[in-house]
Amino acid sequence: MSYQNFIEILVEQQSLRENDLNKVTKIQQQMQETRLPLLLVKLGLCSEKDVASALAKMTGLSVITAEEYPEAPVLPDEISLRFLKEFHVIGIKADEDKIIVAVMDPENPVIAQSLRLICNTEIEVKIGVLSDIDKAIERQYVDGKTQMGQITDNLGADESLDDIEHLKDLASEAPVIRMVNLIFQRALESKASDIHFEPFEDVLVIRLRIDGVLQKIEGPPAGATAAVISRIKLMAKLNIAERRLPQDGRIKIQMQGKEIDLRVSTTPTMYGESVVIRLLDKENVVFDFEALGFEAANERQFIEVLSKPHGIILITGPTGSGKSTTLYTALSQLNTPEKKIITVEDPVEYQLNGVNQIQAKPKIGLTFSSALRSIVRQDPDVIMIGEMRDLETAKIAVQSALTGHLVLSTLHTNDAAGALARLLDMGLDDYLLTSTVNGILAQRLVRKLCMHCREPYQPLAAVVEEKGLTRFLKNGKLTLYQATGCKECGDIGYSGRLAIIEFLVMNDSLRKMVMEHKESGLIQEEAVRGGMLSIYQDGLAKAAKGLTTLDEVLRVTTEV
Repeated sequence: MSYQNFIEILVEQQSLRENDLNKVTKIQQQMQETRLPLLLVKLGLCSEKDVASALAKMTGLSVITAEEYPEAPVLPDEISLRFLKEFHVIGIKADEDKIIVAVMDPENPVIAQSLRLICNTEIEVKIGVLSDIDKAIERQYVDGKTQMGQITDNLGADESLDDIEHLKDLASEAPVIRMVNLIFQRALESKASDIHFEPFEDVLVIRLRIDGVLQKIEGPPAGATAAVISRIKLMAKLNIAERRLPQDGRIKIQMQGKEIDLRVSTTPTMYGESVVIRLLDKENVVFDFEALGFEAANERQFIEVLSKPHGIILITGPTGSGKSTTLYTALSQLNTPEKKIITVEDPVEYQLNGVNQIQAKPKIGLTFSSALRSIVRQDPDVIMIGEMRDLETAKIAVQSALTGHLVLSTLHTNDAAGALARLLDMGLDDYLLTSTVNGILAQRLVRKLCMHCREPYQPLAAVVEEKGLTRFLKNGKLTLYQATGCKECGDIGYSGRLAIIEFLVMNDSLRKMVMEHKESGLIQEEAVRGGMLSIYQDGLAKAAKGLTTLDEVLRVTTEV
């Protein structure tokens, strides 16, 4: 039996990367070829759905969806649970004439032959997604226990934290490795941006941040806390003996056919170390202003300011508001062979071809400010600073802008006008600020409504008036949408996120107000009078278009 056609289909549908073909060839030489589809999934070279799709294309068989699996077993008792688990087989339907089964790999001849011998009837084979089959087996045969529950049964009792070598051994045991991998897999399937491991007295709480909102998932017992945290620290090459101080590290894993970069942060708490992992799925990031949520007018204005040869453009917002993605999108727009771009970041989140990226390392003295001093001698056209953290960094950025460089950076402020006040508070001279800053973009992220299940409704007239929605009325009516939930969005009602923004472009009246040290609220009002849409107004426009809900806009903004 040859899986060559299967591999060609995977490459053709871009489910298997060309540079992973050598790994596949070695696997074929060293292992039984009948295990190839399963190994591709286990090694993270391909996703389960891509493997199922390629096998369906190769064999002409149909793929079974998760909803088609029955709640109770339909296969005869003579078929052992061990066989079902080893070959990933589950019964779908049985009658006097034939039995329909879903298998992970229909090309494995052992499966159909064994079933025909045991059942003594015709076997019709369909293709199932690996995790769907395994979940169905758990539901039907393993007393309703979940995968996490089964792994937990194989763990020992609560372990002492004092014996570091024993802790290392425990963290390297199969149940703990499977447990951590399962959590990572669920986070990826849910498209989570962060995983939170929070130890308490009698439980280890695990939460995923999905589209900006934390959701609790099933976790291991409190007795496994030390082993799970130690496993993550070992993967991130952190010191597992050090539990009194915060630590930072990185993990690179290959899962579901993707290379995932994990940023790990640990900090000591009352009942152990809290760990937060940021997932950076480089293949799913789209550096496109329209995809981010920019309206046509805002995009046009931002690109216009971006095309100026020198000056400073600032992007502001709280942590997790998509500032970095907007910065990278701007750099992608500027990234041409005629321009030299240098960045200083902490950390470098995404690698951009053609851009010189510097990872700041404060421990050895490579700070934003020290790196910037050397950057200006590297003859750049565009400089990107991850964050303006102090006066020294801000001063060098201003000097760079004055000497003909375009500088992009971020600040943590609530609105665009607040960035000007923040820079003045840092100690930056007002005349330098007004002569260098070209524009300030403030943004938040709201969850996008699931287009499969959103429900229209007519808001009350009082709500339309109170929330400032009157300008969106058509023939005296306004249709908004609310989240409901379906299988497409995991019963959440939302799928993905988009930015709501305000873009303050500096003009003479705003410069005059900055020179007079006017309050940021007055500067904001003047900018709105000059035609700037506030974040709240941009959010209302997106709610009126049915892209998000009014509740989401109110969750992340204040009414202006």
